[in-house]
Amino acid sequence: MSSSSIEGAENGKKSFLTVKDKSASLDFLRKPAGLCGEARPLSRLIFQGLGNWNVPFPSPWKNVTFGLPATSAEVSGLMRGRNMTIKKWLLVLCVPAIAWAAGTNWSWSAGDHDYTVKMGGLLRHYTVHVPPGYNGKTVLPVVVMLHGGGGTSAAAATETGWSAKADQEGFLAVFPNALARDPSKPGSFTCNPQLWNDGSDRFYPGQQAPDDVAFLNTMLDELLAKFAVDERRIFVTGFSNGASMTFRVGAELVRRIAAIAPVAGACWLEPLKVGRPISMCYITGTADPLNLIGGGVPKLATGASDKVRAKPKPPVRDSILKWAKAIGCPVTPQKTSAANGVRTEIYGPGRAGAEVVYITVEGLGHTWAGGKSLLPEFMVGQRSAKLKATDVLWDFFKRQTSSAPIPVVKQRD
Repeated sequence: MSSSSIEGAENGKKSFLTVKDKSASLDFLRKPAGLCGEARPLSRLIFQGLGNWNVPFPSPWKNVTFGLPATSAEVSGLMRGRNMTIKKWLLVLCVPAIAWAAGTNWSWSAGDHDYTVKMGGLLRHYTVHVPPGYNGKTVLPVVVMLHGGGGTSAAAATETGWSAKADQEGFLAVFPNALARDPSKPGSFTCNPQLWNDGSDRFYPGQQAPDDVAFLNTMLDELLAKFAVDERRIFVTGFSNGASMTFRVGAELVRRIAAIAPVAGACWLEPLKVGRPISMCYITGTADPLNLIGGGVPKLATGASDKVRAKPKPPVRDSILKWAKAIGCPVTPQKTSAANGVRTEIYGPGRAGAEVVYITVEGLGHTWAGGKSLLPEFMVGQRSAKLKATDVLWDFFKRQTSSAPIPVVKQRD
């Protein structure tokens, strides 16, 4: 994950300020090596050797950190250095101000950018992957990817390939992090998994469950404030527990979402109420031990999952038909096709032309079809290259556009 910061790096006899985020490179600013003080946020930059000169900058610079002199001695040393002149010091000060005046926003650079939002006294985290060529003016679609139970946003990005797809197709890929079951302790896959409050009441017995819908809603507000977003093309997908959360987001944030795509998870909402018909594409494997196609108790591998075993999952088709009914689709598929171990059923059209696409992959376990599973097969079942879920889901998303009124949010900085 990139964090736009600058540090000293030697190049022969010279040393340069280099930016980890290459799109914000300032290599032409030279300084003597070895005299770089502690990195500071530019919004509270203080040159102690220059009369406590405070330099405030607006929000686009709040996460940018520069390695600059921390003490008067360091400043004096720099000023005596043959590579550092008053002219170059002024250049260091002026470049950020000029960039700001020109409307530069470092979050526009291609790659991964981490953000936090404080909710309920806890910091919530999400990562935005920006495709090459983003200029901050042309609005782009958004795909939000919700990781599975015990997973992380980084793992979801690795397993699914949504970042590479965003680079190819030109959209923003967003990877939020769920809270650990005990948020006061570090997350752990087996002992303290990060879990979405998906409406099942499986994960938080006797304790206050996090308001993940509010978190994701706030995250969307921030996205619209920070980036040029096509508000009629915001899509949500998720895997396993993230798939169940995708159902919930689709129902409760229906006026913001153009379509959903749960993968290998159940719809736990009872009753399911969808205020506006939005289409869904659902993918699962026929040999998934944790999302049994016929329903039942998941075949979990760790003792930490005992609390989940008490609540069997419904048959997959129950979740399919539940959404189909909610958006006014017939409960029998209008089209069915099968080839190379992949079966597709299409339900619809429903209200406003919405549809449900249900895809099963023969022999696939609890993994992202065509992706990179980080867990062994004895835990999750077999992988499969019969279908690339990310490609299929993006093709599905491209056909969808929200017809809901655009919500009012704060303007971008």
